[in-house]
Amino acid sequence: MLTTILAAGAAAPAASPANFDILHAMNEGGVIAWSTAIILTGMLFFSLYILFTKVFEQQKVLNQYKRVRNVFWQSGSLREGAAKLEKNSAYRQIVDDALLAQDQYKELTDPIEAHDWLHGSLQRSQDSINSQLGSGLAFLATVGSTAPFIGLFGTVVGIFRALIKIGAAGDASIGTVAGPVGEALIMTALGLVVAVPAVLAYNWLQRRNKSIAEDLSGFSNDVLGYLASDGRVRPAVKGAKPAPKAPPVATTAKA
Repeated sequence: MLTTILAAGAAAPAASPANFDILHAMNEGGVIAWSTAIILTGMLFFSLYILFTKVFEQQKVLNQYKRVRNVFWQSGSLREGAAKLEKNSAYRQIVDDALLAQDQYKELTDPIEAHDWLHGSLQRSQDSINSQLGSGLAFLATVGSTAPFIGLFGTVVGIFRALIKIGAAGDASIGTVAGPVGEALIMTALGLVVAVPAVLAYNWLQRRNKSIAEDLSGFSNDVLGYLASDGRVRPAVKGAKPAPKAPPVATTAKA
């Protein structure tokens, strides 16, 4: 009797762990599973690429603002200050556009307020920089909102294949349904892995862009005030030497 039981146990096929790894689960899902995984992987790659490139661009503009506060307003004129900035600096672009608008105003034949003309030119320059900094963020928002549903699509297909396999096999053993169900769970997890970093990156980059936009707006107002006052109005420069005081006037004693 004991010999018969041992022989039956030895004849029973043992479930191989290799049948439950990720590759086997993906093969169980077929073309749809692999297509979904490739799409989500591509989304993740482009999301990380946009994140790193935008962080580099933002940090570059933030460093330019520090140089503007320390160097630019200590110059004698806007042209002299612009020459001290980097050629591709966002703040130099604003100054160059302001000087160009000032020169163009003299050529206008239709009467218009100089303040309105300069303000509009500075606003267009500022909007152009903000638009460049915001490029690519729409893709992050799209990935964050659609990746979970793409993963859910793979999950639904995996569960459907599991049910079909259960019906064809006539039983619901773990060996029958582990592959399709495992593939379904992998798709759900991959969708979340792609979506969560994209949403976090989008919110973080948007917050940094908002801070940069505030710096650009303040600098544009300072440039506008400088032009409108012929250089008499300029922001206070931290660390600049105060103007020397005039010597006291001597008084003569009355007889």
